[in-house]
Amino acid sequence: SGSGGFRKRKHDNFPHGQRREEKENVNPSSALMMSFKSFQLELDTRHDKYERLVKLSRDITIESKRTIFLLHRFTSAPNGEEILSESEAKLDAVRKKIKQVAQELIGEDMYQFHRAISPGLQEYVEAVSFQYFIKTRSLISVEEINKQLIFTAEDREEITNKTSDSQDKQPPTWSLKVTPVDYLLGVADLTGELMRLCISSVGNGDIDTPFELSQFLRQIYDGFTFIGNTGPYEVSKKLYTLKQSLAKVENACYTLKVRGSEIPKHMLADVFSTKTELIDQEEGLS
Repeated sequence: SGSGGFRKRKHDNFPHGQRREEKENVNPSSALMMSFKSFQLELDTRHDKYERLVKLSRDITIESKRTIFLLHRFTSAPNGEEILSESEAKLDAVRKKIKQVAQELIGEDMYQFHRAISPGLQEYVEAVSFQYFIKTRSLISVEEINKQLIFTAEDREEITNKTSDSQDKQPPTWSLKVTPVDYLLGVADLTGELMRLCISSVGNGDIDTPFELSQFLRQIYDGFTFIGNTGPYEVSKKLYTLKQSLAKVENACYTLKVRGSEIPKHMLADVFSTKTELIDQEEGLS
């Protein structure tokens, strides 16, 4: 056909050998090639940095989870102060990882790497706010969290800086700010831990904690409902699980108030576990 002939003629004009020669004739030191080489290098370093931040975020998540598991033993352990000091040591180790993240982000736009570090920061907020609640029975603010994330150089680094520079300079500082969205998502996850704390404290015969937690969770839930659907998508998604946690704690308080006198203390935890299972089934059906 005519079109086939046209294609053939087109190929005749550009033989393969000639193309290969043209490729070989490209000057690697030309301005265009050099600029593309620099783009390649820039993208490679950015991807490497992103991968390093993902790994650090994973480490932060794991250590924060371990801190939360440790803090859950606070209600049953006789030596509560020891557990709090141990959790502080664990959180210090987490902050060292966050310092590495802050050093990686020097001179970078944090929001370009936000997706890499966000899960770790949320888990850290959850661990810190859980420890703060156990200590003070109140919610830690985002400003207080960010105050703890301002880092200075280690002693050894300071010494090398002083020897290399004749003038006495201030040691360098790094900081990493937890974004409001990460803070909100961390607090939303905290409600699940508080619900577990409520059930375990009842199992240990502590009758007052569930009522305190119920009030506290209701205040958090009220705060989240003010945001509603106007906030980020992830926040409105967490609202459902927050509501579930609140329902379970309120259900526990109801059982304590109405049936607390007739159920032996050691059996209360069993009653709650069956009741929470029923709630989950009802929500699954609805």
